[in-house]
Amino acid sequence: MPSAKSRRVSQALADRLHSAAIHLLRRVRSSDEDTGLSPARLSLLSVLVFGGSRSRSLGELARAEQVTAPTVTVLVKALERGGYVRRRADPDDGRSWLVSATAKARRVLRRARQARIRNVVGLLGELSARDRLALDRVVALVERRVRTSGAGRPETGPMTQS
Repeated sequence: MPSAKSRRVSQALADRLHSAAIHLLRRVRSSDEDTGLSPARLSLLSVLVFGGSRSRSLGELARAEQVTAPTVTVLVKALERGGYVRRRADPDDGRSWLVSATAKARRVLRRARQARIRNVVGLLGELSARDRLALDRVVALVERRVRTSGAGRPETGPMTQS
């Protein structure tokens, strides 16, 4: 069992990491407005586009996004009207729908991801080679812990893709 001091250090580190992650996401997603899609719609499309090429049920999408099935239904209908997703009846369960991303959605998400990456590159541009190496190690550590923890939002594919 970790000591009280170790727990305090871990708590402080977790607080800083959480805050940095939130601020980083806010900074890089500023370019998302160019897509014309809400954050909720972009997030749902991300599950479909970067989570592998298979279709997903409404229930799977709700679990991945940690929202209710009615919320996903509203999002999917709006995305379908915009030409971003296709729905088809589930051949194994006639009461269910399977949702897949269209080529339009894949193009929009690819462009949005590239814009976010450009924003991150801009933030990292001033780092020394030593600091970039240190950051690379930290990112690898966080990726490994997230992949192996099984906690939180279900994985939607390789970390480098979402």
